[in-house]
Formats: sequence, C-alpha cells, structure tokens
Amino acid sequence: MKIVDAKVIVTCPGRNFVTLKVTTDSGLTGIGDATLNGRELAVASYLRDHIAPLLIGRDAHRISDTWQYLYKGAYWRRGPVTMTAIAAVDVALWDLKGKAAGLPVHQLLGGRARDRVMVYGHAGGETIDDTLDDVRRFVDAGYRAVRVQCGVPGLPSTYGVGHGGPGPYEPAEAGAAPTESVWSTTKYLDVVPRLFAAVRERFGPELELLHDVHHRLTPMEAARLGESLLPYRPFWIEDPTPAENQGAFGLLRSHTTAPIAVGEVLTSIWDCQDLITNQWIDFIRTTVVHAGGITHLKRIFDLADLYQVRSGSHGATDLSPVSMAAALHVDVAISNFGIQEYMPHTAETDDVFPHTWWFSDGYLHPSEEPGLGVEIDETLAERFEYRPAYLPVNRLEDGTLHSW
Repeated sequence: MKIVDAKVIVTCPGRNFVTLKVTTDSGLTGIGDATLNGRELAVASYLRDHIAPLLIGRDAHRISDTWQYLYKGAYWRRGPVTMTAIAAVDVALWDLKGKAAGLPVHQLLGGRARDRVMVYGHAGGETIDDTLDDVRRFVDAGYRAVRVQCGVPGLPSTYGVGHGGPGPYEPAEAGAAPTESVWSTTKYLDVVPRLFAAVRERFGPELELLHDVHHRLTPMEAARLGESLLPYRPFWIEDPTPAENQGAFGLLRSHTTAPIAVGEVLTSIWDCQDLITNQWIDFIRTTVVHAGGITHLKRIFDLADLYQVRSGSHGATDLSPVSMAAALHVDVAISNFGIQEYMPHTAETDDVFPHTWWFSDGYLHPSEEPGLGVEIDETLAERFEYRPAYLPVNRLEDGTLHSW
C-alpha cells in the first residue's frame, strides 16, 4: 500500500485547523490533525514543503519506520512544530491501517481496556456564582467531572473565563497581535479556595473537580494552592508551575499531596521522563497532536503506567475532531487511563469533520468504524478561509511579562 499523495488542508470553521490527508495507490485515504494553536501555518509549511514530498512512494503500513524516518532523519529533533507535523503523518497512517484491516484503530492497539471514556467539561464565570450556574449546566448534561475557573476580583480578565455561555471556549483571537492580560498571584490565590468551597457546598462530594493554573505559579505558590484545596478533594491541579524545569515538581510534591497534572505543552517522552519516573505528577496530559501521534503518545502512556501515573490528555477546541477521534482510540485501549478533556466543537467544525464518536451521560465513545471514524469534507473546508489568530499574553500588574 504505497502513498501516492499527501495534501495539507487549512480551514477555519470558527477557528483554524490544519489537516493532512494521505492517499494510497489502493484508493484509501487517511487523515491526521496538524493544528498548533497560534502557529498553524508553521506546521502547514513544514508538512507541505518538507515532509509531504518524502512520503510519496513510501509503504503506508510501515508506521514505526516512517515515524523514525521523520524524527531522526530531520536531525533537528523535537519541538512543537516538528512533533505536530510528525503526529499528523502518524495518525493518518493509523487511520489508513485501520481502514485497510477493516478495524477501528483501538482494535489495532490491543482492543478495549474499558467500555467508555470519562470526560470533563469546562465551567467558568466572571464570579463564583456565575461559575456555579455553569457547573449546573454540565451536571445536568450528565458530566461526572468538571473543571472550574472563575474571574479574579480586581483583574479585568482571567484565563478560563469568557466563553460567553454554553458554546465552546476559544481563547485564540483573530488579529495582527496577541491581546494582553493582567495577572496578580495574590488575588488569584485568595479566590480559588473560595470557588472550590462554594462548588462543594452546592454540588456535594461526588462530583470530580479540576482546576487549571496554566503555568502561572512558582512551586511554593503552587504548594500553597494545593494545600488550600485539599479539604475540597480536587481531582487534579493542572499545570501549577512551568514544566521546563521538571525538578520544580519534585519541590512541589514535597509540600502538597494534591494531585498534579501536567503536559499539554510537552512534545516528547524525554520532556516528561523525569516527571514520570520520579512520580512527581499523577496525570500526564500529553496529547496525540503535539506529542508525535498515536505511536509516541502510546509510548509515553506505557512509561507512565510503570509508575502509576495516569493519562489525562488535552482535548480543548484547539484540536480538531480528528485529534479527538485518535485520542479516544488510545484512551479506550490503555490500562492507565485517567480522564479525557472534552470541549464540543462548533456545528460548523463538526460539519467539516463528520465523525462517528459520540458523547453520552458524561462519557465519550470511540467510533467502531474502520480507522479513526472521522473524515474531512474538503469542499466545505474550502469555504472557511484561514484567519490569523493568537493566544493572549500575560503581564503582572507592574508590566512584567508572565506566563499566560
């Protein structure tokens, strides 16, 4: 089964997505997500100009060899652009292999380890009361787990707040430059414990509560947050401190027993090796599109399994339905699954990427169709032109640039 074409498709049905479509001499096609939020065209160029020509004539069945060819063969390894491009190829080849075998991808990964995949949604509001109302929306929809965020009094905007109702939350904004936010750690650390207390009081002890710090605290500030939230049994505290310094999580771990999740910006097994092997974290959040595809993500999760670290893959709307499909096939097949982030896409996005995975009562179910169970409507995709969009940047109240 030889590759005869590799096409890069850029579309913007509400937000920007980059998709790789691989065609074989047998007429089968496979697709992979290549979206890197805010840097989409860098990956599109990497694929179109450097990778696509190398795929022509290669055996589509040789997934592992192709992965190593693109990783080691480039010499310049890792990084989000390279690993996202490799992921797109890898996922497209798994899609092709499933179609050729007449099996859904999770069957090729060893079959089901569970019946369904628990997901969490994003609840947020300008005030604590607003967030409580948003949590109710998710509980009524059957969610067992909800990420809770709220505005910080005294700050004009806060990460995780501002989606404006039940639609998807997408922080990337169209424009010539990123918007700028203001941050105060002192004000933030004051409000989050009050938010958790209010949610527990309203919804009781069974609902799983998550929170995203978004890399903005020092290890000791994160430890203070973890200790303050322990009475409310957080499911996890996400990205409490920047992960470039893996050892910082050892310091954090020594000061709090709050469960820690990290990894959505990590691109390889080497980026999270110390975090996992030292058991400094409880959940690894690497995602199929930014960590080298199904082949490499499975490798990361298998390492994590040895150290009782569970998966918790990133799954916001900066990933296309192609990524969600791939993630679900991995989620259902691994033994150390923890939880899957899930944000519904816009109706326009779902039309461009018709799929057969589905949500029911707080769980997602992967497709049982051969391959991933998702396609791309190229004719419809052409109607949505790319729009430059950037994630915000953050500054402290004195003007110092800070992690957003």
